[in-house]
Amino acid sequence: MDRTKINLEYIFRASPAILYTFFTTPACLVRWFCDEVDITDSIFTFVWSGSEESAELVEDIEEERIRFHFEDYEEGEYLEFEMQRSPVTGETILTIVDYCDEDEVDDQKQLWDSQMKQLRQETGG
Repeated sequence: MDRTKINLEYIFRASPAILYTFFTTPACLVRWFCDEVDITDSIFTFVWSGSEESAELVEDIEEERIRFHFEDYEEGEYLEFEMQRSPVTGETILTIVDYCDEDEVDDQKQLWDSQMKQLRQETGG
């Protein structure tokens, strides 16, 4: 099965600083992304419905970009959250890069739409 890279873009009223906190701190991650998380050095162990997945934090540019490599991803694949402030509107543009099997693209997009709806509620927009 071929893997597909997906790029998604979302607009937030919350600042990059606030979003960054929601991507990097356990107390915030459990509010929108996972049920539990444990961070040891650069390894994040996420728990969803009792199932654990570990990811290495491979890039961390404060208030700009977070990139994880999950242990079950193929070489060169990653999950990335990139935050940029729009110079025109002042809103934050959040770009997500993720990978999935080509027959799961629609499901993956729906999952991210749902997660972003939750994140938007938690960050106030």
